[in-house]
Amino acid sequence: MIIKHFNELTTSELYEILKTRFEIFVTEQECLYQDLDDKDQDAIHVFCMNEKGRVAGCLRVFWNDEAAGVAQIGRVATLEHGKGIGGEILHAGVEVARDRLGAKKITLHAQEYAIGYYAKEGFEVVSDIFMEDGIPHVTMELAVML
Repeated sequence: MIIKHFNELTTSELYEILKTRFEIFVTEQECLYQDLDDKDQDAIHVFCMNEKGRVAGCLRVFWNDEAAGVAQIGRVATLEHGKGIGGEILHAGVEVARDRLGAKKITLHAQEYAIGYYAKEGFEVVSDIFMEDGIPHVTMELAVML
């Protein structure tokens, strides 16, 4: 697992992260949306590379509300499915929010089909279903034990 703040990423790492996100969110899910939302620069990026030098999975962790101690995990993408990469990345993202940021709570917007994936890490649904970029989502939260 590679864990770096945006300012620590090499241009090649950033390129590969964005390439994987585009492949999953835009190409695979056929969803046109603005991926570059000015949150990457303030985020800690968690990712892993495969043997071909591609980002096999990634996510970002950033402050949603720093004063309240609420971190957010987003842009969770796995290029290689069925290998446990997603679970490892999510667990690492929770550790980053808890240990590096000192977050008291972590929030995320989960695609409806992925609720069970996040629930395995302890996240709970705290909203009704809403549409985000044409895809049904819910807000999920995890209270962090420091």
